[in-house]
Amino acid sequence: MRPVIGVDFGTTNSVVAALGPDGGATVLRHGADDVFRSVLCFRRGVRGHPEHAAGPRAIEAYLDDPFDSRLIMSMKSYLAQRSFSGTNILGRTWGLEALVALFLRELLAPFAARFAGARVVVGRPVRFVGQADDGALGERRLGAAFAAAGFDDVQIELEPAAAGQRFALDLDRPTTVLVADFGGGTSDFSVLRFDPGPPRRVAPLGHAGVGIAGDAFDYRIIDRVVSPLLGKGGTYTVMGKDLPIPPGWYGSFARWHLLSLMRAPRTLRDIAEVARTAARPERLHRLIRLVEDEAGYALYRAISGVKAALSSAEQAALRFRHADFEVDTEIRRADLEAWIAPDLARIGAAVDAALADARTPPERIDRVFMTGGTSLVPAVRKLFERRFGDARVAAGGEFVSVAEGLALMGREVS
Repeated sequence: MRPVIGVDFGTTNSVVAALGPDGGATVLRHGADDVFRSVLCFRRGVRGHPEHAAGPRAIEAYLDDPFDSRLIMSMKSYLAQRSFSGTNILGRTWGLEALVALFLRELLAPFAARFAGARVVVGRPVRFVGQADDGALGERRLGAAFAAAGFDDVQIELEPAAAGQRFALDLDRPTTVLVADFGGGTSDFSVLRFDPGPPRRVAPLGHAGVGIAGDAFDYRIIDRVVSPLLGKGGTYTVMGKDLPIPPGWYGSFARWHLLSLMRAPRTLRDIAEVARTAARPERLHRLIRLVEDEAGYALYRAISGVKAALSSAEQAALRFRHADFEVDTEIRRADLEAWIAPDLARIGAAVDAALADARTPPERIDRVFMTGGTSLVPAVRKLFERRFGDARVAAGGEFVSVAEGLALMGREVS
């Protein structure tokens, strides 16, 4: 049997799993970690030659020298966006597929000798990130990136269907399952009919997806707590008339994969010009400083930490400091749940759309399996418990179930 690797290339984290001789799937770890951060860092090395690093090493390189480094994050978020094809990094133009391929080579390098000639099964969301996503384009770019990384035999499967494969191992009778797969940038929902066999069969009944997940919840915290301290909601004066500070800057600032776009000289000049007549100019100067110093990663890490803490506590402290800018405040879980209410409503609508696509009412769903980090958010769990009842809802393998499932799906055709 040919070797099979399942690759969950994620917006925030990536995971690799391999199909074992016994037919089971095992996560291939990078050191002590199951997950590998989906980031690249470029910087000038010895004699000015460009160097790059990926994953944890990329973050270390960036934090070691943020002023002369370029951190590339959330590459998956651009796959289905026709408006983004590449970027200039240290004087070289990189296409999106080339950037993803570079990351994939680094992700899979530790396992290259072991899995030469392997079949690669990679996941894709039901819906890619973006208001006007082009799913066919996203899938083509994903396949092209793997080909550029040296993998010609690539099988692309839906991520929620892969997550359901792992869950189905414990089923002993035909079961209709709603799989809710929450990533960093997307939430996907699939209604699947599992027949444990033998032979084991999986029939997809319906799908739906929405470009909302954990990153959107981080956005809400930044937008409500941090951005007002940096000028959002304030005013500036033009010809004696007070005008609102452009809110678009804060939309980019609160989304980690868009922050690097704010470093464009024109954008920074515009902010500085508005600051000249702003009611609170010091706030805009702090915004400029955070963008110029590329302090975004440290801020996002603090935001993600407080969000995770609120999954198990009713209140958590958000603490962040850079130069003369400081945030030190308590956030209540009730506040977060109020802020993310619009996102929860869209998630609920996507669940309803999946059921409608499958022509399956909620009472005919036997089990619900939730996976991905956002499934740990209590308000998200409650949304499913209200619809389907506590007894039918289960969760597990929050960060590895998709990769394991992809490897298992490769078994069917290997």
